[in-house]
Amino acid sequence: MKIYTKSGDRGTTSLVGGTRISKAELRIEAYGTVDELNAYIGLLGDFEVNTDKKALLKEIQDRLFTIGSILASEPEQTKKQIPDLHESDIEALEKAMDVMNEDLEPMRFFILPGGHQNVSFGHVARTVCRRAERQVVRLAEENDTDYLVIRYLNRLSDYLFILCRFMAKQLGVAEVAWKARV
Repeated sequence: MKIYTKSGDRGTTSLVGGTRISKAELRIEAYGTVDELNAYIGLLGDFEVNTDKKALLKEIQDRLFTIGSILASEPEQTKKQIPDLHESDIEALEKAMDVMNEDLEPMRFFILPGGHQNVSFGHVARTVCRRAERQVVRLAEENDTDYLVIRYLNRLSDYLFILCRFMAKQLGVAEVAWKARV
């Protein structure tokens, strides 16, 4: 099987359902950003500091593929079975955050990304997640979009923030405090 089809050589791609649209469409930007986020989640899962979180990070990657499938599908398409999100997917992120939060000091300042390369990559993932969320919100304003996708991405960015704080603690590095210039 060849990986290249040449069908996108003129700047269009097919949605699940068959409709061809421009690769510059917001829907494509949204699921492309989710794909970018998925790559960063894979990177976070490869860090030794996250060995005990590898299963959840893989589950998050699976959910991001689900979100990509949802976003890449025409709302009325019935040709293919599309996986779906569940409320329990959001609850899993919340439970994981609660567990990590138990070991963290309360925040007393805004935190700048940095302090350790692993933490910095976590913040990159968090900001990519926020971008994906903004794109999906814009898409939802124009089209019928499953709001569970928005909720999941919102919660995932919260999870990634807590994960960054937790990684900093596990790595024994101080969180970088933002101090406003006065």
